[in-house]
Amino acid sequence: MAHLSSEHLLRKAGRLLAAGGVIAHPTEGVYGLACDPFDPDAVERLLTLKGRDIGAGFIVLAAHAEEVASLLGDLPAARWREISGQWPGPVTWVLPAADWVPDWITGGRDTLAVRVTAFAPSARLCELAGGLLISTSANPSGCKPARSALRARVYFPSGIDMIIGGPTGGRDRPTPMRHALGGHTLRD
Repeated sequence: MAHLSSEHLLRKAGRLLAAGGVIAHPTEGVYGLACDPFDPDAVERLLTLKGRDIGAGFIVLAAHAEEVASLLGDLPAARWREISGQWPGPVTWVLPAADWVPDWITGGRDTLAVRVTAFAPSARLCELAGGLLISTSANPSGCKPARSALRARVYFPSGIDMIIGGPTGGRDRPTPMRHALGGHTLRD
């Protein structure tokens, strides 16, 4: 397993992601699986690995709020400024999705879950992979999320191109999720 602190290994992971790979890596609270959100083959691999239904949708992870703006549908400018002003940070927002965003990302909904991460290793991975990543917990559907590289390896002994080792950001659970238009909490 590669260790998180190495820029060389993060660059290697970025190249793998840009080439259609699937990797496991530490996030703010748990280990995540990541792939290019616009690569249907990579997304299909990720869905198969997790045993996840395409209708569940995914979180899109970014290093910078500006990278997310093109994915958005109708959202009042003042609300966008308010939300993007809270990033980077460990909050996932459910935002209106642009019509062109693929259903495999949205789960067929007209919304999109997005997090601009403040966790430096995840942000760097996004930058090295081209800006945006799918982020989902590293576990088969129905199992507890992996909290270590070892657990990710146990869950996925094959099918992942790389596991980046290292500590998570220290949160004791996945990030909270809030609805952008209603403001209510969807996951605490």
